[in-house]
Amino acid sequence: MVKRAAEDAEGINAEGQAAAKSQTLANGAASRRSLAPADPGMGEFEDDWEDEVDSEDEIVVAHDRESGDEDAMEVDGEVQPAPEDEDDLPPEDDVFIPGIHELGKDEVLEADQSVYQMLHHMNVTWPCLSFDILKDSHGEERRTYPETMHLVTGTQADQSSKNEVIVMKMSQLHKTQKDGNESESDDDEDDSNSLDEDAILEYRSIPHQGGVNRVRAQPLSTTASLPPISQPYYTATWSETGKVHIWDVRPLIEALDVPGSMPDKGRTHKPAFTVNAHGRAEGFAMDWSTPGPSSQVRLLTGDIHSKIHLTTLTPSGFNTASQPFASHTSSVEDIQWSPTEGTVFASCSADQSVRVWDVRVKARKNIVGITKAHESDVNVISWNRGTSYLLVSGGDEGAIKVWDLRSLKGTSSASTPVASFSWHNAPITSIEWHPTEDSIFAASGADDQVTLWDLSVEQDDEEVGLKEIKTASGEKLKDVPSQLLFLRSPYAPSRYAPPQIPTCHPKPGVPAP
Repeated sequence: MVKRAAEDAEGINAEGQAAAKSQTLANGAASRRSLAPADPGMGEFEDDWEDEVDSEDEIVVAHDRESGDEDAMEVDGEVQPAPEDEDDLPPEDDVFIPGIHELGKDEVLEADQSVYQMLHHMNVTWPCLSFDILKDSHGEERRTYPETMHLVTGTQADQSSKNEVIVMKMSQLHKTQKDGNESESDDDEDDSNSLDEDAILEYRSIPHQGGVNRVRAQPLSTTASLPPISQPYYTATWSETGKVHIWDVRPLIEALDVPGSMPDKGRTHKPAFTVNAHGRAEGFAMDWSTPGPSSQVRLLTGDIHSKIHLTTLTPSGFNTASQPFASHTSSVEDIQWSPTEGTVFASCSADQSVRVWDVRVKARKNIVGITKAHESDVNVISWNRGTSYLLVSGGDEGAIKVWDLRSLKGTSSASTPVASFSWHNAPITSIEWHPTEDSIFAASGADDQVTLWDLSVEQDDEEVGLKEIKTASGEKLKDVPSQLLFLRSPYAPSRYAPPQIPTCHPKPGVPAP
């Protein structure tokens, strides 16, 4: 990341907000520098050596006196090459680490466009704590520009009656301009995609009673297309009122994609189903089951009173089981269905535990678990889709731990993670495995950092000394784990790249005051 004076940040975006600057880390480090104001009087390019050599006729060659040439010019000593003028050299980038360094009074962070193929910013009226990516009809594995994406989110308005569920369509997402260091020999196709144009944001909204703690869209198979308009496409919202609402958002997507189409309010403005089993206890944990040819559509929801409820879609509609899953002793913070076993799920809690369950167990108790997975609340978990025995968790103390579920025997506090990282210095707020690279995961924290990790990178003993970050005076600041690939600040991601656009990573934020 680089730093520059706030007066230089004008025009970064229409809202006057400074965008964050970050760059790929060499061993996890980003750079920082102060940008000097441009010289308004600068005209033609200057020749740094014009005062030293006026013309070829004035060049004098000094010969060694021992050569015997009596006519040679005498010199007082050995001729030294002209030293490079250090004042004309650009200042070297210093290392900036969030949590270690602090911005100065008039300094802001600015995005390094060379890191991103595409970077766009937008604002919404009210803060949004959660969002999810919706299926669309534009195909999978898209890698051409401009892009189009559909999202769903929910608001946290200042009054309960003002909240909404918002379905958005972002289009004309062009590849952003590259920096001046790019080669001029780029293909014409790349140039045509790198247009400096504003993206287009369209949306449709649904009134929602109470703030939306979390929103999750029904996952569809990567081989499945967007359901036709006659069929439902469900999205669930966890409300601060203690209710979980299930909405049909398919008509809203149709209204955004088809000009002149108007959604049926009777279908969209009333929930298809509401889970009332949690009473008035709100929650945040929620996950839809993994789609499969023979699997049922299931929804798990966990509340702050330690209870987990299962809702299942049947031919007659949704139905919530009356008996909850009850082994946690404090708030359920996150839930994840197994990517390979349709009846198995994992949960984490403020009671510091991670537990694994099977919905077929009639006692509604966990089958295995780690009672003291972290030193504090366990906020988030993610189940590896490629290597299904790996689970990663993030705690309130800032630690990240990777667990091998094959080593769990019953419920115990003696389990040891296969990997543990303590880079973040604030609670981990989101974590997720890469959808196709089973050694890579992303994490974000309340310290305004997003980190990208690769477990396949091994520490080289010969490079241990090179993994340190130091100040210009040589003072050691912090060791950089070899597995830390990338650091981004200050925005935090909630979901990984969608299968439609595997190179795109949407990130939520809170509007500036």
